[in-house]
Amino acid sequence: MTQENTPQPADIKELLNRTDRFAVLAGCRITEVDERHAVAVMTVTEAHLNGGNVCQGGALFTLADLAIAALMNHGGQLTFGISSSLMFVSSARLGDTLTAEAVSVADHHKIPAVEVRVTNQDGRLICHVTGMGYRKNASVF
Repeated sequence: MTQENTPQPADIKELLNRTDRFAVLAGCRITEVDERHAVAVMTVTEAHLNGGNVCQGGALFTLADLAIAALMNHGGQLTFGISSSLMFVSSARLGDTLTAEAVSVADHHKIPAVEVRVTNQDGRLICHVTGMGYRKNASVF
């Protein structure tokens, strides 16, 4: 591959929307990403519901985790999550359109930190997620 054909960091949205198979199968996709924030969206379907008839926590975490991955990997250096914390605030229901917005808290060269707010279409906070990553000495591309 020639240098002009080498994927650039701006391609992280396309890369994750294609290769993060679990998130794709869960209906999550990245809509925005830059060096300071990333946005992922998902519509709650029957497949996302738990026994209480609300969105299962794992689906909410998957959405937030995809936004975290986009933000932490935006610069092109392969970064894996090493710690996450999730606080449920209210329930998401069938048909809700959820938006996860990740913002950089600390863009450390080895251990970045991110906060994510997952809200519904009315702007109601559904959950809050924090995450830390570890940057490897490898390209995400």
